[in-house]
Amino acid sequence: MKNYYYLFIVLFVTLFSCRNDFDFEPNVGNLLFSKDTIYLDTVFTNIGSSTYTLKVYNNTDKNIAIPKIQLGKGENSNYRLMVDGMPGKIFENVELLANDSLYVFVSVTSDVADANPTDFLYTDQIQFGTDGNFQKVELVTLIQDAYFIYPERTQNPDNTYTYENISLGMDEEGNPITIKASILSETDPINGDELHWTNTKPYVIYGYAVVPNTKTLIVDAGARIHFHAESGLIVADDASLQVNGALSTTESLENEVIFEGDRLEPEFSEIPGQWGTIWFTLGSLNNSIDYATIKNATVGLLATGNEGFENLTLNNVQIYNCSNVGLLARTGYISGNNMVTNNCGEAGIACTFGGNYQFTHCTFGNYWSSPSQSAVYIDDYNGAPEFALTNATFTNCILYGSNNYALVFEKEGIDANFNYQFNNCLIRFNDTSNQFTNNPLYQFTSSRYNACLIATNSSTNNPKFMEPTENNMKIEETSAAINKGQNLSPNFNDILGQMRPTPPNSNPDIGAYQFNN
Repeated sequence: MKNYYYLFIVLFVTLFSCRNDFDFEPNVGNLLFSKDTIYLDTVFTNIGSSTYTLKVYNNTDKNIAIPKIQLGKGENSNYRLMVDGMPGKIFENVELLANDSLYVFVSVTSDVADANPTDFLYTDQIQFGTDGNFQKVELVTLIQDAYFIYPERTQNPDNTYTYENISLGMDEEGNPITIKASILSETDPINGDELHWTNTKPYVIYGYAVVPNTKTLIVDAGARIHFHAESGLIVADDASLQVNGALSTTESLENEVIFEGDRLEPEFSEIPGQWGTIWFTLGSLNNSIDYATIKNATVGLLATGNEGFENLTLNNVQIYNCSNVGLLARTGYISGNNMVTNNCGEAGIACTFGGNYQFTHCTFGNYWSSPSQSAVYIDDYNGAPEFALTNATFTNCILYGSNNYALVFEKEGIDANFNYQFNNCLIRFNDTSNQFTNNPLYQFTSSRYNACLIATNSSTNNPKFMEPTENNMKIEETSAAINKGQNLSPNFNDILGQMRPTPPNSNPDIGAYQFNN
């Protein structure tokens, strides 16, 4: 009997001393929000956005139930929500404890046809409350129309897919190496002429777009090219790429051709390695790139082989944020004027397997956070005659970066097959341990380094870039590169179109940028 008495007391205390901690009353419009408007960054038509976060606060001392959390356009909205881990567009009686908060996640996939035709904005709102008494958070997204180029696919009987692809040869075990790719056509049923990229709307590439044999891809000034992950452009044997950018006069770079990834959010604007490469295969010819920016690739430009004549000309080309190399040449035959490279995982440019190269008024920087990166790397592979370095001439170029050695050679062959020349160049080479003192490749007082400035520490012969970590490679007024260039005939303007001086007034500055007060 005594045990029953104690049990009765426990039940009585439990039942009648409970607080109303978990009673919820309808919300009456007292919610607070981390944002009153969510601007989802620009997305391409019918391509999903990133996910954005809204935080909803209940700063009262009462538990509340939000009668409705919904999109203004309801189930017809192109926005998507996730509330309490549940996806949807309309939610009812969402509970929120006193002095607590709730996360709402937002994303969108929309067609440009659904956007406002005057400004291409697609809008909606998240509504909290009851009909006629809603608190609202606005949603705004810019939808950008684009040409989409992607490999065709066919469905297999087992519901898997086979994608259009091309062969890259065989691996060591004799198995074929293939990649997803689409062959560009002059008469594509959707895109029309895929061998002429205009500036009317951007191009978005999935897989590798291939310029076929005997064809030329022409890219107009102002074109914008976006590559999805593991995508790129291949110029096949006997094919050509001609990028016809021009000098821009506004911050929008209206005439620059820009190659980058397809993530348009600001946080992805400088992330390396978002896409593959632009690949000039052996046998491609008459390739030229003028006024282009190539950024955030694995390898910006890949040029393999030559047939005894120049097959790639680069003028006013900028290459940034490549996780591997900015320009990777393998037995290439390349000339470059007013080039700028920076922030590349291994090298700004790598002239490998020998080849023939001539660079004039270029700025090869590298501020990648790695102890082994360089601005310029040159090798002859195993030293065999077919990998001879026929020529590597650098005139009025800056080779500089955060590493002590901006210039790196790897030589295996005989001297006669390893020909290089630096004229009026500024080169960082800080041999703190004197390990290269007797290395014949780095004898900076020899005729191979004519009138060169050697930066043996951070204060001597510093080019004084304005903001190298932000890829601003212009030089400051105190730069050691000013007036130290070799006068050239014919002379040509700098990468910004500024005229370079000629004697007897003064000599030009070293690098792609002429200093301007």
